[in-house]
Amino acid sequence: MKRGIVLSMLVALGALSLMVAAQQPGGGEAPRVVEVQKVKDNLYMLTGGGGNTSVFITTNGVVVVDTKNPGWGQPILDAIKTLTDKPVTTIINSHTHGDHVSGNVEFPATVDIVTQENTKTNMEKMTPNSSAQDQAVPTTTIFEAHGGKGLPTTTFKDRMTIGAGNDRVDLYYFGRGHTNGDAWVLFPSLRVVHAADIFSGKNVPLLDANNGGSAVAIPDTLQKAYDTLTDVETIVTGHSTLMTRADLLEYADFNRDFLSAVKAAKEAGQSVDEIASSWKIPPQYVGYAEPQPARVRNNASLAYQELEATGSR
Repeated sequence: MKRGIVLSMLVALGALSLMVAAQQPGGGEAPRVVEVQKVKDNLYMLTGGGGNTSVFITTNGVVVVDTKNPGWGQPILDAIKTLTDKPVTTIINSHTHGDHVSGNVEFPATVDIVTQENTKTNMEKMTPNSSAQDQAVPTTTIFEAHGGKGLPTTTFKDRMTIGAGNDRVDLYYFGRGHTNGDAWVLFPSLRVVHAADIFSGKNVPLLDANNGGSAVAIPDTLQKAYDTLTDVETIVTGHSTLMTRADLLEYADFNRDFLSAVKAAKEAGQSVDEIASSWKIPPQYVGYAEPQPARVRNNASLAYQELEATGSR
């Protein structure tokens, strides 16, 4: 497969940034552009083509967190080649969604793919997220189409460690939120954690009821992450910029306030549609993205279902 690699080097905010464009075969499709931002020594964030990807260069190889949409595995590999000639040894998928796992199939079959155990189950089905327009479950998943390649080979329940010393990576599962298998990937020597879509950015989260997400649990899950990961200064979000531990605490409060607002609306007899059309981001949350009504409705509907299941009004 012939590919042209276009590199441009920029200095932004004192951090090295590379743009890598992988030209697609035939020349008819626009290049798939990956931007590489240095986070810390040996740790890079790759943006474009889906969720943010982390690339951690260790003594013996490269650890990749999340592999973006279909067709973006090779652009990730091309970007890694501009950073190191070491092989990719490990992929960690933060959760099941296609914009974070589909590139798996383009990596060598020797790569160990690690997920939380619920994510492995979800990836075997690839059920669409609960806010997707098309709710049809695929008859053949991207992994089945590649003979099972790209599915997890190693799983953990609550905690797992890969490597040691400066190469150490700690994996945590703090509970349901975005899905029921959201892995937090900590690089302790660098004081960085990759949170992915359970903290996708300063926005209303996507709470995926089809894959175990929870409107009731997410505030406590985020709080548990904040309380546990005390020696962290930088957070790689799912789809936004780098953030801080203070931002994480604020996001836990944001989700708790949303749940409280939904509870109050439910007690007042409001419908889910009424909440979706009237809820606004509280003024204390500065810099948050304008809420998508469909996402607000999805999250409010899930909260209603969970509150009713527990006997709350």
